[in-house]
Amino acid sequence: MYAVKQPTTASLKSNVAVDRRVTGSGRYIKVRKASVLGSGSRVNGHGSVRAVISGGDKAVEASTPVQSKDVTGSLVPSSVGIQVKAVVTIRKKMKEKITEKIEDQWEFFVNGIGQGIMIQLISDQVDPVTNSGKSVQSAVRGWLPRPLPSDYAHIVEYAADFTAPSDFGSPGAILITNLQGKEFYLLEIVIHGFDGGPVFFPANTWIHSRKDNPESRIIFKNQAYLPSQTPAGLKDLRREDLLSIRGNGKGRRKEHDRIYDYDVYNELGNPDKDQELARPVIGGEERPYPRRCRTGRPPTKSDPLSESRIEKPHPVYVPRDETFEEIKQNTFSAGRLKALLHNLLPSLAATLSSSDIPFKAFSDIDDLYNDGVLIKEEEQKEGKKLFLGSMVKEVLTVGERWLKYEIPAVIKRDRFAWLRDNEFARQTLAGVNPVNIEILKEFPIISKLDPAVYGPPESAITKELIEQELNGISVEKAIEDKRLFILDYHDIFMPFIEKMNSLPGRKAYASRTVFFFTPTGIMRPIAIELSLPPTSSSPHSKHVYTHGHHATTHWIWKLAKAHVCSNDAGIHQLVNHWLRTHACMEPYIIATHRQLSSMHPIYKLLHPHMRYTLEINALARQSLINGGGIIEASFSPGKYAMEVSSAAYKNMWRFDMEALPADLIQRGMAVEDPSTPSGVRLVIEDYPYAADGLLIWSAIKEWVESYVEHYYSEPNSVTSDVELQDWWSEIKNKGHYDKQNEPWWPKLKTKEDLSSILTTMIWVASGQHAAINFGQYPFGGYVPNRPTLMRKLIPQEDDPDYENFISNPQQTFLSSLATKLQATKVMAVQDTLSTHSPDEEYLGQVNPLHSHWISDQEILKSFNRFSDRLEEIEKIIEKKNRDSHLKNRSGAGIPPYELLLPSSGPGVTGRGIPNSISI
Repeated sequence: MYAVKQPTTASLKSNVAVDRRVTGSGRYIKVRKASVLGSGSRVNGHGSVRAVISGGDKAVEASTPVQSKDVTGSLVPSSVGIQVKAVVTIRKKMKEKITEKIEDQWEFFVNGIGQGIMIQLISDQVDPVTNSGKSVQSAVRGWLPRPLPSDYAHIVEYAADFTAPSDFGSPGAILITNLQGKEFYLLEIVIHGFDGGPVFFPANTWIHSRKDNPESRIIFKNQAYLPSQTPAGLKDLRREDLLSIRGNGKGRRKEHDRIYDYDVYNELGNPDKDQELARPVIGGEERPYPRRCRTGRPPTKSDPLSESRIEKPHPVYVPRDETFEEIKQNTFSAGRLKALLHNLLPSLAATLSSSDIPFKAFSDIDDLYNDGVLIKEEEQKEGKKLFLGSMVKEVLTVGERWLKYEIPAVIKRDRFAWLRDNEFARQTLAGVNPVNIEILKEFPIISKLDPAVYGPPESAITKELIEQELNGISVEKAIEDKRLFILDYHDIFMPFIEKMNSLPGRKAYASRTVFFFTPTGIMRPIAIELSLPPTSSSPHSKHVYTHGHHATTHWIWKLAKAHVCSNDAGIHQLVNHWLRTHACMEPYIIATHRQLSSMHPIYKLLHPHMRYTLEINALARQSLINGGGIIEASFSPGKYAMEVSSAAYKNMWRFDMEALPADLIQRGMAVEDPSTPSGVRLVIEDYPYAADGLLIWSAIKEWVESYVEHYYSEPNSVTSDVELQDWWSEIKNKGHYDKQNEPWWPKLKTKEDLSSILTTMIWVASGQHAAINFGQYPFGGYVPNRPTLMRKLIPQEDDPDYENFISNPQQTFLSSLATKLQATKVMAVQDTLSTHSPDEEYLGQVNPLHSHWISDQEILKSFNRFSDRLEEIEKIIEKKNRDSHLKNRSGAGIPPYELLLPSSGPGVTGRGIPNSISI
C-alpha cells in the first residue's frame, strides 16, 4: 500500500465556484465549475478532514483543516463542529484488462492523496446572510478495506471525514467533482454523524471527468419532495439540475452527456451510402410518430432532412446513464455473436449458390434443432472470409462447433400442434400476440377505407358461409351470445399491399379471420378472407377460405392460415411491440428526466421502469428497424415497415386505450364490472393473457394509488405541482407532438387522474411488454407456426403454378415461407429479444445495490405489500396452468401460459416481467 505523507493544505483544498448569470427574464442560471485552489488560497482552522487510508492491517489517519462554506464559497462561521463521515461507493468493471488494472492503481493513489474526488455537502437550510444553502467541502481520501461478498468484489468504498458547523442543519444534496481523467460510476454516498442516523444519497450514475465537463454533479438525498415542499437550501439546486439535463437543443451530443431532448425518426435511412436505403422521415403531419431521443448528428449530404447514421460497432448516443451496464452489455454482445453463428451456414450456402435457398422439406427445419448445426473445417475457412472480427475468428479456428437452436416451446411438447386449427386459434388468446383478437359486433363486416380507391367496403365473408360452420346457430344469435370473434388486418394492410407485393420475394394479402367460440369453450377459425387491391382486370380480388374436408382445400387452408400468421407477425412486431411499447415509452422517459427532479416522488416511482429502454431503442434504430435492417429483411412490409407502423399510430393509437381494462372493453373482450378489482369481467374466462394481465394490472394499480395518495393527500396538490403539470404537458405537446390536439388525452387534475396515467405507463413498460416480447422465440422460433413473411400468393386454378401445387403441395407450402437465411436471421433475433439478462430487475423486486432508493418507511411498507401480492399472483397463475378446465393453458401438448409470471431466471425462459423495456 501507499505510504501517506502529510499533505499540504494547498494540495488538498478545492473549491466549487458559482457563476450566477441573469437571464432576460430575471431568473439566474448557475454554471458550476470546479477549480483547484492555488497555494495562495485562504484556509482557516475550523474542523479537519480525516482521511482513512488502507495500509496493510492498520489505518493511517491524516488530518487537514477544513472550512465551512456556502455554495458561493463564502465562509460560514461556526464554533462547535459536527464530526461527519462520508462513505463513497464506486462500482468498478467486473472484468478488467491489464491496462485498466494499472489505471485503477493510479486512481487509488490519486484518491488516496485527495486529488481525485471532491465532495461538497449542502444543507437544506439557507444561510440568511448569503441566501444560499450552507455547505462544507472535502476531498475524498483513501479507500475502506471493508470485506465485501465475492459477488461485489468490484465495489470499492472511499471515505472522507470532515467537520460541519453545529448549525449546519440536515444534509440535502452533495456536489461531486471528478478531478480524474476518466469517468467513474457512483453507486451512492452515505453521510454518517448527523442526528437521526445515516443519510443516504443514492446515485447510480456516471460522474463525468472535469476535463469533459467543468460542472459538478448534484446528488440529492433519498427524501422525496414535491416542488412546493423543497427545502429552501435545495431549491436552486433542484432547478439547476433540471436545466442541465434539458440542454439547449443545439449541437451534437457527446458520449459523456446526460442531456435529454426530442427528435423525429430521421436517421433510419442511409441515402449517402445507397439511394435504395433512403427512407422518409417518420414523425410529422404526413407520417406521425412518437419522438425519439435527439443525438444532434449532422444531416446526410444527399438529404438535408435525414440525419447521418452511426453504424455498428460504433455506439449511438443515449444519455450516459441510459447505457447498458457491464453484465447487460456482455449478454447482448453474446446474443449478437450467437446470432452471427446461427446464420453462418445459411449465409455460406446462399453465398456459394449465389442465391438464397428455400426449405425443401420439413426435415430441413427440424435439422435446425434436432442435432444442432455442425461447422466443418472447409466451412470455417469460408466463414473467415465472410465474417471479419477477432471474436468470430477465434471461435471458428478451434475446430468443429455445434451451433444449436433450442427447440421452441410451441413444438417441444407436440411437434404437430401448429397444424391444428384449435392451436392457430388458441394463440390469439395465449400466444405472443394476444392483443388483436376482438369480438365481432356487427354484420356484415365493413371496411372504413375509401371505396373509390379500395372497392366495395363489404367483406366477402357472407352470412350463409358463416352459418354453415355454426351448427344451426344464426349469425345474429352468435353475435348476441358473444360467440363470434375476428382478427382484422384488412384496413391496416390494404393501403400498402400493392407496394409490398412489388418488392422481390414478397407476396401478401389484407386479411380477416372469423372465429367461433364453441359451447365447449374452444375457439375455432371458421373463415379467412384474403384481399388484394382491386385492379381494372380484377375488380373483385377477395377470396374466402374455409378449412375444407378434402386434401386440396386442406392444403389451401394451411396456406391461408400462414398468410394470416404472417400479417399477425408483422402487426405484432411493428405495432404492438415496437410502436405501442418501445416507441411510445421513449417520450415518457425523456419527459420524466427533463421535467421531474430526481427528488420528485413520481420520478422515484417511475425510475425503475425506464431502465435500458433508450439504449435498446437506439440499438433497434441502428440495426433492426433501419433501412435494410433485420425487420425490413425479415417481415412482409419490407422497406415500408415503419410506414405501416406510422399508419397504425395515426389511425389506432390512443393513450387512454393503452390501459389494459380499456383495451379489453374497446375490443369487446371484456365488459365493465365495478365489483371486480380491475373493474371489468372477461367475455371469455379462459383468455390467459387478459386473465393474468388483469391480476398484474390490479396489483400495479393498487401500488400506484397508495403511492400517489401518500404524496398528494392535500386538495389541489396535483394541479399545484408545477413539475408534474409541465411533465404531462411535455409528453403530449412534445413527446407525442403529432397527437397533441387529440381530445382523448386524459386530464391531470386529481390524484385519480395521476394514478390512472402512471398505472398505464408502468403496465406498458412491464406487463404489456413482457407479454408480447418474451414469447417471440418460444412461438416464432418454429417458422411454419409463425412465418414473418410469405413469398407466394395462394395458387388459383388458372395459375401456371397450380399443377405444381397439386403434385407437391408440401413444396409449394415451404417455398412460400421465408428462405433458410431469412428464417434463421429472424430466429436469431427472436432468440436474442426473448433472452433475460442475468442483471434483469423484475417487477416488485429491488436491486440490493439500490435498496436506499427512498427514505419513506410508509412507502417501503406499501412496496413490500406490492411485492407480496406479485408472489401471490405467481402462485395463482401456476395453479391455473394446472386446471384442466382451462383448455387454452393446459392439456395434452399445450404449453402452460407463463409469459405473465412475474419472476424468471436468465435466458430464454418464456416467463418473467422485467420492470422496464430492457430488451
